[in-house]
Amino acid sequence: MDECVFCKIIRGEIPSKRYYEDDLMIVIADIEPKAKKHYLAIFKKHYKYLSELTEQDAADLGKCMLKVGELAAELGLENGFRFIINQGDDAEQTVPHLHMHLIGGQKLEMREYKSK
Repeated sequence: MDECVFCKIIRGEIPSKRYYEDDLMIVIADIEPKAKKHYLAIFKKHYKYLSELTEQDAADLGKCMLKVGELAAELGLENGFRFIINQGDDAEQTVPHLHMHLIGGQKLEMREYKSK
């Protein structure tokens, strides 16, 4: 995973402003925000898909999700946020490292998904 951009950010090889960090994840701003507030919660352990998680990894993911809830007000997401995990090409997962998008800071419209 030496070439993974998120692994490089976690190791400090690519600079980023960290809004939060613990032993399981970091939270940074998305460089291509889709809303007024758009953060990425990036897991420090490298895996691409949820299907790759062990039971312990899944427990750690749960801890990260709880922490995101605790951080919401501090991140300017106190009125609510969208929580997104993209998985695979059809979902437009652009970085092959499991991460969560936290999007808010404004009233979000519902996207309508239609089959082509």
